[in-house]
Amino acid sequence: MPVAAEQPYDIRAHRFRVSPFYNAYAKPGTLVGVYNRRLYPWHLGDDVTANYWTLRRAAAMYDVPETPLEIVGPDAERLLNQVLTRDMTKVKVGRASYGLACLDDGGILMDGVLLRLAADRFFYVQADGDFLGWLKAHAIGMDVTVRDPNSWVLQVQGPKSLDVLADVAEDGLPDPFRYFDTTFCRIGGQDLVVSRTGWTNEMGFELYTLGDVDGPKLWNDLMAAGQPHGMIGTGLDSMGIRRIEGGILDNGTDMDSSMTPFGAGLGKFVDFAKGDFIGRAALENADRTCLFYGLKVPGAAPLRGSQVMVDGKPAGWTTTGAWSPYLEHGVGYVRFDEPGFGPGDRVTVRLPDGAEHEGEVVDLPFYDAEKLIPRGLSNEQV
Repeated sequence: MPVAAEQPYDIRAHRFRVSPFYNAYAKPGTLVGVYNRRLYPWHLGDDVTANYWTLRRAAAMYDVPETPLEIVGPDAERLLNQVLTRDMTKVKVGRASYGLACLDDGGILMDGVLLRLAADRFFYVQADGDFLGWLKAHAIGMDVTVRDPNSWVLQVQGPKSLDVLADVAEDGLPDPFRYFDTTFCRIGGQDLVVSRTGWTNEMGFELYTLGDVDGPKLWNDLMAAGQPHGMIGTGLDSMGIRRIEGGILDNGTDMDSSMTPFGAGLGKFVDFAKGDFIGRAALENADRTCLFYGLKVPGAAPLRGSQVMVDGKPAGWTTTGAWSPYLEHGVGYVRFDEPGFGPGDRVTVRLPDGAEHEGEVVDLPFYDAEKLIPRGLSNEQV
């Protein structure tokens, strides 16, 4: 739960870390949260709906708490193929791929984006949770180094995002720079990794710091380049709306170790054609019914923890929700307790305050299932 930072410019704690960009934007009253033991800005006191539309129509920059882990060495590919459910040998140098990790029983442990920076060097940009220790434990006996490189991440998202990158990168826009490409770049004299990925289902890119970084300078260099394109720097609340519309799940919020990838609707990211991997045996025998769907609620935002009922009986609950300015109705995710429910079903949503609203189960994402927007092939944002 985000909380107000009373002293945003001088936060000290041993249980979480503050990003190097924080002092470039923080102000009294900033609402912050902790994710991966990293502080992140949820709300900066501005207009969330206006920020959402800036994201959809121009560009927005976010200081995000996702955490890159570096895996390097002759056995790096072997390790990743053992712990992730997809065939990571297919990820070429200069490309990125979504990767799930499961426990032995098939439950979801972690998800993230894998960047292949060289034949024997990867970044795995993990979601919330402890994954470094898991990788280190499974790397025993292998010729590989697993470490936290203290890399910090910025996302620039929106239809004008690549124009910003073209103006600010010392060598201009990488060529080619396709959806899920990754490479190195230099901004204001600082070396970075850049990937054409993001958490909004908009066209955009992510920057990952390498070594020591002058955070305020990098933030301000990007803001200066983004100003002519209408870019803003803001909290993650507007990003949160867009990721729900785009059907992007959050580890620990929408899915956890009590779900298999099939139950979470992520079965397509399990590759049984490759060799053995952690959780394979359990997943081969697992129920492949999806229990996780989108939820359309015309009258309200279906907030996290709302009860979902069918014919007056409890059937599931919402993991997250928001009001969609674009769709003009509430959007959220529903996790059903048992199979038997799916798109087209009518439900009643009981909010935490007891108010009840009618809703409909829908497929995810709510629109742009072919990902034309992030690939730069659609102009649906206007």
